[in-house]
Formats: sequence, C-alpha cells, structure tokens
Amino acid sequence: MLRSMSPPAITPAEAKAYARVDGADEDALFARLVDVATALAERFTGQALVAREVTETLRGAAGWQRLGQTPVIAITGVAGADGVTLPVDAYAVDIDAAGDGWVRGAAGLRVTYRAGLAETAEEVPAPLRQGVARLVAHCHAHRDAADEGAPPAAVAALWRPWRRIGFGHEVRR
Repeated sequence: MLRSMSPPAITPAEAKAYARVDGADEDALFARLVDVATALAERFTGQALVAREVTETLRGAAGWQRLGQTPVIAITGVAGADGVTLPVDAYAVDIDAAGDGWVRGAAGLRVTYRAGLAETAEEVPAPLRQGVARLVAHCHAHRDAADEGAPPAAVAALWRPWRRIGFGHEVRR
C-alpha cells in the first residue's frame, strides 16, 4: 500500500494564463485539471514530479524490495507492521544510482521516505511543466466534447525523455 499526495506541477493560475482564461469563474475547474494533468504526467513518466513524503507498507516476502515512488531522495523511517520504529540492525536500506529506493527486512514493513524530481513546482524541469500546461489547456478546450480531441502528441513528446519504464517491483539480487 502506497500513500502520498501529488503536489501540482504548475499552479492553476499558470494553467489559466496558458489557456488564456481570465476571471475566477473556473478556478475550481482549473485546480482539478492541474491535479489530473500532474497525476497523468507522473503516471506517464513513472516518477514523482514534486517531492513529497510517502508512506508505503511493503507486502512482499522478506528480502530486498523496491519502493513504489521514484526518484527517492531519502528514506526517513522504517517501522514494523505494528507501527513501532525498528532498530537500525533489523533492516537495511539503499538508494541506487537510478533513484530507486530499496529496503531489506521482514514482510509488512512500513517505510517512510521522500520522493520527487524537484523540491518545488518551480524546479520541475520545464518540458514536464509545459506538458502539464498543454494538457490542462487541451482538457479545458475539449471538456464538452464526447471522446473527441485526443491529447496533443506534443504532450507525450515533452514527457517522453523523462519516462522510466519498469516491470513492477523487481526483486533485488
């Protein structure tokens, strides 16, 4: 089980400016569209864009297990299934060169860590932010269309260099 909130990669005001929308009438809509576009960018790239605290319960067998969010900045805590912080000699942690976080120990460990490409939305690489803005503008412009207007290819082109492709939670050997 993985728990984390996706901070937006751009502000609703930035999205509205990109879409050339004035006034406050659609502020709530733009906030939702930014949240959705950010989540899609993270899903597409396989990476958390803005750093956040993540709590994950490892369900696999004992041994090395890869954490679900990348890139991992720091592993800040490891607790047993009961929530009691474990002594350092009861587990092992590692962050590899690809930014994958690894934890070795018993099944059911609860791991707390920070993951994300950038500390703030402003520090997210420009192509990722631009793709989010373009997707928000596209969704806003086509919000009344019935399954028309596929997302612009430019969005995928902006995000593709940042894409990490994996095959689930590989077991470390």
